[in-house]
Amino acid sequence: MARSGFDVQLASVNALFLRELKTRFGKYRLGYLWAILEPTSHLLILLTIFGFIMHRTMPDISFPVFLLNGIIPFLLFNNIARRSIGAIEANQGLFNYRPVRPFDTIVSRALLEVLIYAIVYVILMIAVSFLDDGIIISNLVLFVVTWFFLVVFSCGVGFIFMVVGKMFPETEKFLPIILKPLYFISCIMFPLHSIPHEYWPYFLWNPLVHAVELSRNAIVAGYECDGVSLSYLFICTLVTLFLGLALYRTSEKAMLTS
Repeated sequence: MARSGFDVQLASVNALFLRELKTRFGKYRLGYLWAILEPTSHLLILLTIFGFIMHRTMPDISFPVFLLNGIIPFLLFNNIARRSIGAIEANQGLFNYRPVRPFDTIVSRALLEVLIYAIVYVILMIAVSFLDDGIIISNLVLFVVTWFFLVVFSCGVGFIFMVVGKMFPETEKFLPIILKPLYFISCIMFPLHSIPHEYWPYFLWNPLVHAVELSRNAIVAGYECDGVSLSYLFICTLVTLFLGLALYRTSEKAMLTS
């Protein structure tokens, strides 16, 4: 029986997903443990440096929970966007097969990042819950919707980076540098309400701030997240995805031809 276009694309994404999984972790001795070690080491270093101070300044939320719900969403966004830049070069030979498209490489890499960081998040949250006498997610729907918008937003940025990186190869060097400052202005290590109100407009343009703060509020009901908006995150996600797909649509033939 002839397969539908969706079935063909699903098979292509699945094959690319398995290839990415093996390529990324198959050559290391520790294998899949590297996926857990990176965010865990990141979390432990920041806990060691800022743990005592921040524990005294944020009585409404456990600092490990606060930090975990900032680091994991940012790393998820950063990895999806950053790995999209080299997606075409890494899979160049596979585009000789008609079912394989650059679109599929972004989707497969995004799915791999979501799987990795979802598992890491659950493991670390369980570990933190034992230290904090249990953690109950106060709003599961808000948490799932926020993470969904974050993933789609990251894919939209990934499509833009992929097209721009292919059109101008030199941008592959400095596009990751643009992502570095976002770590310090996305409320990863400090809450939004600790910033004076007159500076909020400079932070709230960043959709990652909304994703991070909403994620924390979904975990801890008493967490103060005034100023952030799920609607703003949705609008940014929609606009970014539209721009990314529009750029991809106009450049797909050129990328495959090259």
